[in-house]
Amino acid sequence: MNWSRPLVPDAWVPEITALDPQVLRGRGFRGLIADLDNTLAEWNDAAPTPAVATWLQRAEAAGLRVCILSNNGGERVAAFARGTGLPSVAGAGKPRRGGYRRALGLLGTAASETVMVGDQIWTDVLGARRMGMYAILVQPLAPREFIGTRSIRWLERAWVAHLKRGGALGLPFLGG
Repeated sequence: MNWSRPLVPDAWVPEITALDPQVLRGRGFRGLIADLDNTLAEWNDAAPTPAVATWLQRAEAAGLRVCILSNNGGERVAAFARGTGLPSVAGAGKPRRGGYRRALGLLGTAASETVMVGDQIWTDVLGARRMGMYAILVQPLAPREFIGTRSIRWLERAWVAHLKRGGALGLPFLGG
């Protein structure tokens, strides 16, 4: 891992549905780990939007294995996972590596062939970078979120603005 850039995503997209699963497969990715709240669904929503549900079907059809990785509690994550049929890891403790390792085990993929998609720099991007995974940052789906997340969003917004000014978020994204 390039330790000079642990908080810089490899790419960004406005939302997960902007990713083309075929492009990801074409770049050699076999697995995709996705954050739950404000990445796959709005905070505390019980089910994906129709657009996300369709995207998940496209990902499966493209041969991508998808796993949910969330710091959220077990029942919330399990309920969402049951509705989508996806494997999941709750209480992941991102950016620590343990949750990522469990997710990789569920997917049966190596870190180098797995992409992480999430809406937070300090958990999703940092954790993925620590694992040597390709990290894609998405815009949060909605402003409503856990109070602990809201408390650090101002810092994250400042960091993203800094990255944009420096051209680090001018990266081409894997569009759909």
